[in-house]
Amino acid sequence: MSTHNLSRDHFPNDFKWGVATSSFQIEGAHDSDGKGPSIWDTFCDIDGKIADASNGHVACEHYRRWPQDVELIHGLGVNAYRFSISWPRVQPDGQGPWNEAGFAFYDQLIAALEQRGIEVHLTLNHWDLPQALQDLGGWANRDLCGHFTRYATEVARRFGHRLQSICTHNEPWVIAILGYEQGIFAPGIQSRSQAMQAVHHLLLSHGMALQAMRGLGVKAAMGIVLNLSPIYPASDDPKDLAKAHLDDGLILRWYMDALYKGSYPQDVIDHLGEDAPHVMPGDLNTIAQVNDFLGVNYYTRNFSSSGNPWDVASTGNEVTDMGWEVYPQGLTELLCRLHADYQPQRLWVTENGAAFKDQWVDGVVADPQRLAYIRDHIAATHAALKQGVPVGAYFAWSLMDNFEWASGYAKRFGLVHVDFETQKRTLKQSALWYRNFLSGQ
Repeated sequence: MSTHNLSRDHFPNDFKWGVATSSFQIEGAHDSDGKGPSIWDTFCDIDGKIADASNGHVACEHYRRWPQDVELIHGLGVNAYRFSISWPRVQPDGQGPWNEAGFAFYDQLIAALEQRGIEVHLTLNHWDLPQALQDLGGWANRDLCGHFTRYATEVARRFGHRLQSICTHNEPWVIAILGYEQGIFAPGIQSRSQAMQAVHHLLLSHGMALQAMRGLGVKAAMGIVLNLSPIYPASDDPKDLAKAHLDDGLILRWYMDALYKGSYPQDVIDHLGEDAPHVMPGDLNTIAQVNDFLGVNYYTRNFSSSGNPWDVASTGNEVTDMGWEVYPQGLTELLCRLHADYQPQRLWVTENGAAFKDQWVDGVVADPQRLAYIRDHIAATHAALKQGVPVGAYFAWSLMDNFEWASGYAKRFGLVHVDFETQKRTLKQSALWYRNFLSGQ
């Protein structure tokens, strides 16, 4: 079926169509109403870490403009919204007293979504860890598993009956590898052993939190969101084939095997050597809780080379403003592989989108490349459905332009353009297309 002929009617009636955001990227109000600092507040203050030397102090000012943003979401015609809670906004130190002003903000937001019939899909940890917990060692410290479980339980106690789903962690690979091994994301540490220990504690805290929230009788679907990609060898050279298999182990199998098989892949453990995490008896059983859904964040495919890094431009395919190859068929391949190898109960595409340089044409934000990207990846999702994969959701990333982590405000992923000087929101052509697609036009 041509991507141009695909319509919403080709998907199941209960398919979830949404947009997604995260707290630090949009909320601003970094020290308002009792909020504590997060590791990203700290990281932004380090010279040279953010491309444009910006920070999240204001961002999209969503903390104050949320009523307008809820109307934006409703106007798109989506039936689901995925966002995250800022842990330091509701518990400034990551332990100890709760901040009622922070909880009141999310209570209002959830109520507004409920009133408009929009499902609420909540993420507990989208990277903005309370700085006070980082001061104790962050995710490399096993104690964080207990702190996170108490936080998750409190959120579930207050809001669980009003949520369609709860995601524990968004992209633990990014948190650990970019934050603790490569140091290019917060908290800016460069230690492979700390990174792998952080990975283990993120997965362990996921399992512990699921047990605790289910112990409350919460009926919301519970799961985790991973950033995953098909990985291709750069050539047929045996060294490249071996490197691609290892990279697949580090990026996909390490997480999926632990979550769905209760084990870490032995080849990766052997590769890590002394940097392999310390795993205590019973940890892997705790990690392998039943997930009601697996969230998949997909943007591009990856190549592995034993020598020089692979140049994606050599594929001849379009490349986004992030330098990522546009490869929608990789999403179909990935969803089919996850279904075949691990049989998740439900697969959701929880993030998918692209950064491009927007153009203003006669008062309209023209973004034909993003429009085509979203359209073609929706088609790729449908192709997986046709092959029997139980994929039940598609969330476009992102609702609006925002603080794009180490890239600052230079990279725009939004369906909605944000003028960061005036905070004016303008629907881009991609947003208009998505709205028309969802309305059957």
